[in-house]
Amino acid sequence: MSNDTRKYCEEEQQTHVHEFLGSTRLAELEEDPHNHRFAGVSDEVIPIGNCQHIHEIRTKTDFYEDHFHEICVRSGPAVFVDEDRHVHFVCGTTTEVEDHEHDFIFATLIEDPIG
Repeated sequence: MSNDTRKYCEEEQQTHVHEFLGSTRLAELEEDPHNHRFAGVSDEVIPIGNCQHIHEIRTKTDFYEDHFHEICVRSGPAVFVDEDRHVHFVCGTTTEVEDHEHDFIFATLIEDPIG
């Protein structure tokens, strides 16, 4: 690693991320109703306004009969559960695959749960 790269990495300040997990809603397919599961870790903070932030969430669902869907969405703003900890609500629709898509809604897990 070059000195310039090392200096850049040392100056970069990490914010925080959130774990998430969930299941999609059933696809509205008469012949093959199904859903998918997903899990992951959000990207770091995206500031909005003076005192608030959101996170980008990108992941893929599990497979069902040889297909999966992608999820790429931004969370809602922080919802505080006590003075120091918060979650984010997330909702959206997966990518369309095999002529269908799935809606989803979930809350992230609390950031830094034991910190």
